Amino acid sequence: MIRHKGNLAISTVEELELPETTAQHVLKDEEIELTNPQSKTKYKGRFRRVAVWDEENRQTIELITNNFAWAAQPIGDLYKSRWEIEVFFRDIKQLLHIKTFIGTSKNAVMIQIWTALITILLIKVMKATTKFGWHLSNLMAFIRLNIFLKIELQKWLDSPFTEPEKPPLKIVQGDLFAQTP
Repeated sequence: MIRHKGNLAISTVEELELPETTAQHVLKDEEIELTNPQSKTKYKGRFRRVAVWDEENRQTIELITNNFAWAAQPIGDLYKSRWEIEVFFRDIKQLLHIKTFIGTSKNAVMIQIWTALITILLIKVMKATTKFGWHLSNLMAFIRLNIFLKIELQKWLDSPFTEPEKPPLKIVQGDLFAQTP
């Protein structure tokens, strides 16, 4: 399954019927074939083009697949799920700055991948539970800057720009008049 590119030369072979009740966001379901001679030599078979409406981004997404067994709606849902996985791994690469692996054995690579997955999931949980409107990249940057500060995490996540309360003064043992912060 791939996203339809604008310059792809195709011709419609047959327009497939859309079920009225189950495919609310499916705009088009058709059988197509490639018309570019170079493309036709690489793949002589037919494809299926499914156009779905993405309510979240307010746009039409056209998909091409060779799956004729599934209904059109699950094909659109599968693409959406696949895209969310792509975004998730992009976040891991960009926010955690993983360019190369420290270890090269299978075990070392798996440990680093699992550590990155756990880290990004924890950051996303923090973002979801906070009252402040964090962007994921800003949250990561602020956590990097404040990683060694002793703060109450949830209060800081909810209102990061307020002054923290000063701790009460402690009396030093053995000296009645000396106080330290």
